[in-house]
Amino acid sequence: MKRTARSTGSAPGREFRRSPWHKPRRLPGCRSGPGRLPGRRAASGRRAPRRGAPLALALPAALAVALLLLPLAGIVARTSWSDLGTHLGSPAVREALRLSLTVSFWSLGISVLLGVPLAWMLARSAFPGKTLVRCLVLLPMVLPPTVGGVALLLGVGRRGLLGGVLEDWFGVTLPFSTAGAVIAATFVAMPFLIISLEGTLAGLHTRYEETAASLGASPWRVFRTVTLPLVAPGLIAGAALTWARALGEFGATITFAGNLPGVTQTLPLQVYLLLQDDPEAATSVSLLLLAIAMAVLIALRGRWAGGAPAAGRAAARRAAVHSGIDSDAPVGEISGHGPSDGHDGASGNGNSNSWDNGWEGAAERTGVPQDDARWPLQAELTGFNELRIDAQPGTTIAVVGPNGAGKTTLLRALLGLTDRSRAALRLGADEVSALPTHRRGVAWVPQDGALFPHLTALRNTAYGLRSRGVGRAEAHRQARLWLDRLGVGQFAQRRPAQLSGGQAQRVALARALAARPRLLLLDEPLAALDQTTRALVRHTLRRHLSDFDGVCLIVTHDPVEAISLADRVLVLEGGRAVQYATPAEVTRHPRSPWVARMLGRNAWSGSTTPDGGLCLPGPGRLVVADPLPVSDAVVSSPDSATEQGEQNKRGTLPTEPGGGAAGQGSPAPTEPAEPAEQPSSGRHVPPSPQRGEVMAIFGPEAVSVHRERPTGSPRNVWPGHVREITAVGSRLRVLISSDQVPDLVAEITPAAAVELDLADGTAVWTSVKATEITLVPL
Repeated sequence: MKRTARSTGSAPGREFRRSPWHKPRRLPGCRSGPGRLPGRRAASGRRAPRRGAPLALALPAALAVALLLLPLAGIVARTSWSDLGTHLGSPAVREALRLSLTVSFWSLGISVLLGVPLAWMLARSAFPGKTLVRCLVLLPMVLPPTVGGVALLLGVGRRGLLGGVLEDWFGVTLPFSTAGAVIAATFVAMPFLIISLEGTLAGLHTRYEETAASLGASPWRVFRTVTLPLVAPGLIAGAALTWARALGEFGATITFAGNLPGVTQTLPLQVYLLLQDDPEAATSVSLLLLAIAMAVLIALRGRWAGGAPAAGRAAARRAAVHSGIDSDAPVGEISGHGPSDGHDGASGNGNSNSWDNGWEGAAERTGVPQDDARWPLQAELTGFNELRIDAQPGTTIAVVGPNGAGKTTLLRALLGLTDRSRAALRLGADEVSALPTHRRGVAWVPQDGALFPHLTALRNTAYGLRSRGVGRAEAHRQARLWLDRLGVGQFAQRRPAQLSGGQAQRVALARALAARPRLLLLDEPLAALDQTTRALVRHTLRRHLSDFDGVCLIVTHDPVEAISLADRVLVLEGGRAVQYATPAEVTRHPRSPWVARMLGRNAWSGSTTPDGGLCLPGPGRLVVADPLPVSDAVVSSPDSATEQGEQNKRGTLPTEPGGGAAGQGSPAPTEPAEPAEQPSSGRHVPPSPQRGEVMAIFGPEAVSVHRERPTGSPRNVWPGHVREITAVGSRLRVLISSDQVPDLVAEITPAAAVELDLADGTAVWTSVKATEITLVPL
């Protein structure tokens, strides 16, 4: 008896699953072994063995440490500890210390005032001569200080390029003055601040600043409230090094400002004089400068010697763990008054009915201001993205497509954040294309939410309101109401590091909605969440998008999100619109192989034959029961069909609210082609003037698997080998390769797999009924 496995249809209402070639990801925080968490030591408590350093490296390294340590040890060893107080308390040393502090702090202030903007320009802006400016910044760090002093004399000295102008017009003389000592110290010390801050700015992801701009914050407000707090560690480190370098400056100061007691004689210059008259006192003052330098480096150990940033992150994690609340539990479980029906948490006061009466009713209860205006979307994109979007208020559009299709570029173009694509954007009656990002009324939620790590959930949510001029108290009141509406009000005083992934995403959504945008852009908002949290947040998001007064675009790779959240689905490939239709239409008739595979379908491209079948790229042929109508199957020769397909891909596909892709004209017919050989049919095909490029779609449940060639009704039968077997829920998906047709996926039960004795490499036969195949024109 022949062994055959025919997969049965999936249960009604079953959610779509990812295709078997999507490998499962290990979720953050999941166990990496029995009873172990990632990063934990083994139960025995033993340290992992460390590899010893090769002697050829260890010996030179030890000599380098000795070379650096020996001079410092000499200062400590030769210090007269009994006379240390006397030496440091002398009037000359006290005066030099006072002057050194004055000069170093003035130098620090000037360095911060001038160096911070320059560091920002070097890290964030592209301008002509940027490389030259960076070389100028680095030059004082490698230039001998004495040469720097000479350069200052020739630049701003009395006979320098600018010195005469300063003296004649403003009466300012810099050489041999305290101001000159400040300028000399600033010249050699400011590069430390610029280099440190530029590196920190370069390592800071721009998504925080771009998100702040999308919430309505002006560039200056973004810099003041987001950029500076986030780069504060680098700024503090650079400022400390700048101050320490200015405190110890000697060569440029003595060359440019001289060595005048009480005017320019700083501590390094005092040491130089004491070496001639009182070497023990010089050693004591040197010890003071050494102690100050070491104190600065110890204070900056996290920046320059490692440890502090990681410790800070660990502290944040400990705060979340030891807060007494399971940060990954659903809100209802955390607060103790969540809804009992398993839906997403209600407001913080336990009123679960606040979900059920729609946007307007909830707004009346919470007091969230509502804007009577509604904002339809009209956007025409050029550049990498070539499409046009028209959508009415309240429409949610899911943007899907393979990697590199231009999904995120589309969102950034609507925000005005990229030159790769340009958008002519109209929201309502307002043309906003020429406006900067913060004035467009377009809110953006990146994939990770981009919550500002230095602000609490409450202040994050109030950020957009504060940027639009709302007072602090009123902004916090509205923000708390939005947090309550999304079920995270009890976490208002937590920072992002203390929130779980689902909580952080709801706070990010509350922040975007609280700003009352005209257009809402969500870039894979649920991608980083586990399945349980994803369903929870998806439920929340669906409720709040249903009556949104603008248009929402959601970039996603998850078919469940596209179907459950969106009114329409926009499929992109290569920056062009391939399909724009309702989720049901895209599910039934996907026009993209990528979408078909995302939905778990088999999708084969080929050319139509005169009898309505499909000629595949290889030797195989596909018989179809329901061929395409002549109007849909506009056809061409095999070579010209490919050329015409490329023309369609290059053409702009503006979208219409009705669901079709406007502007899809029929390709011009070509010259008649010779009939192609049909090896699998075994019968003569009469000459045909035309053939068309189409895609055949059939589900994995339509594929039957046999160990021997089947007989009977199936007209599509091919031999093959099992390449991979993957478990998907309670069923198995079998990936089968064949020399005659492209790879195909069959879905069978585990019992059928056992009966057929399937394993990797097993020779099988597959069959698909012609009635199970749907053709879609490309």
